[in-house]
Amino acid sequence: MASVTTVMGLVAGSVALANLATNTTSVREPASVVYAATAAKPNVVRVSGEDFKFDAPDVIPAGMTEFVFTNKGPSLHHLAILKLNGGKTVDDLRAALANPGPPPSWVKEYGGANAPAPGDESNVTLNLTPGNYALICFVDIGGPPHFAKGMVRPLRVVPSKKVAPAPAASLTMTLYDYSFKLSSPLKPGTRTIRVRNAGKQHHEVQLVQLAPGKTIKEMLDWIGKPEGPPPGKPIGGVAGMESGMTEYFTANVTPGKYGLICFLPDAKDGKPHFAHGMVQEITVK
Repeated sequence: MASVTTVMGLVAGSVALANLATNTTSVREPASVVYAATAAKPNVVRVSGEDFKFDAPDVIPAGMTEFVFTNKGPSLHHLAILKLNGGKTVDDLRAALANPGPPPSWVKEYGGANAPAPGDESNVTLNLTPGNYALICFVDIGGPPHFAKGMVRPLRVVPSKKVAPAPAASLTMTLYDYSFKLSSPLKPGTRTIRVRNAGKQHHEVQLVQLAPGKTIKEMLDWIGKPEGPPPGKPIGGVAGMESGMTEYFTANVTPGKYGLICFLPDAKDGKPHFAHGMVQEITVK
C-alpha cells in the first residue's frame, strides 16, 4: 500500500500495496482549488483517481498545500507526487519510466497521499515550491503499473505571495533507516500526524487498520499471497519522500490495532524496507 513511492522503487512497493496524459501547455484556473478565506490556512487541492486516470487541476499556487485524494476506482490507488527539476516534463518522466534502473537525478520524491481503500479518501499537507510536478500512481495489480496505463498527470506550481503555516499536529512520527518512532501514543479521534524522514534513504508510511484478531504479520503474508479477505484496511499515510522532508496527514482512528509499513525498496539490496524491519504494530486506545 504507500504508497508506495524512488521512481522505480515505488513500483515495487506499490505491487505489494496493490495486492490488498495530459498536455502540459494547458493552463487554467482550476475550480477544484479551494483558496482559504484567510492567509492562515493552506490551499486545498482535490484530486480523484480511478482506473486509470487522475482528475486534478493543471496549475496551483506554491506554498503550504493540502491534497485531498479520493479513490474512485474499484482497486487501490495512491497519489504520489514527484518534482521534475531542470525543466523536465511528464513526457520526459514517461520516457525515463520506460527504462529499468534507478530514477534520473532530476526526479525528486515529494511525498503525497498514500493509499486509502476504494471509495475512501486520504490526504497530505506539504509545502510546494514553484516548478513542474507529476501526479502518479505506482500501484500494480497483477499487470503493468498504473502509470503505464495512463495514471500520470502533470501539475504546474506557480509562484504565490501567500504564506500559510504548517498544520498543528497531534504527534510526530519520525522515519528512520529502518523504523518508526512516535512522539506519543496515537489516540482515538481525528488526528493530524507530522511525518518526518530522518533516515538517509527515502521512506514512506502506509497506515493500515487491522481487522479484529489480525496481526501485521498476517497482513504482510496476505500482501505476498492475497487469498481470502484482507486482514486489514489501508487508510492513508504519506507516500515516498526523500531524506529530510516533513509532511502531514490527518486520519480518523478508532480503538484497535494498526500497522505502519514502508514498502519502498532499499538502496543497497532492493528489498522492501519492511523486510529490513520497517514495519510496526501499534494499538490505539
